[in-house]
Amino acid sequence: MATTTLRELNGFDETPAALADATLVLVDYQNTYVAGVMELEGWRAALDSAAALLRRAREVGAKVVHVVNDGGPGTPYDIRAEIGSIHPSVAPAEGEPVVVKKVPNAFVGTDLGEHLDAAGNKDVVVAGFMTHMCVLFTVEGAFLRGNRPTVVADACATRPLRAAGTGLSASQIHHGALATIADLYGVVVDSEKSLG
Repeated sequence: MATTTLRELNGFDETPAALADATLVLVDYQNTYVAGVMELEGWRAALDSAAALLRRAREVGAKVVHVVNDGGPGTPYDIRAEIGSIHPSVAPAEGEPVVVKKVPNAFVGTDLGEHLDAAGNKDVVVAGFMTHMCVLFTVEGAFLRGNRPTVVADACATRPLRAAGTGLSASQIHHGALATIADLYGVVVDSEKSLG
């Protein structure tokens, strides 16, 4: 079934970002999502892909910004505890900023936009947890402020949900979120290998 996207109707460029000319934003790769009540389906494969993406970004000299969600003490998002820490496989290197957010859109109430502006890149490469929540809304935020987002699909993951009494698989939620992004907010690529 062929469909026309809103991006096509608006004549937006569908060329994926070139990593060397983009800012990489890694969203919520926290231990929150690798065990316990918030464990995501496919988190290990997504983290491995994110680690490869991060290695390549560092090799080409891309600006890297890490984002974490702080839910406060005693929550699965407590960034002061191991549960809310960034997973060691994608831990920040010296000089890579960590932006702390409280809502899904990482631009709200943070200095993420300032980091992007300082890097001087219109293109933003985004990957993270969860696809349907903080990845989607951060990409929307980037789009609305005039950046050109590219999302790396295999470096994202999510969990199953229920809606209107119907169970939806993690795969359905993941692909639905990516479809929403690709319809308007950004370019979606399968893996970092598709980036310029």
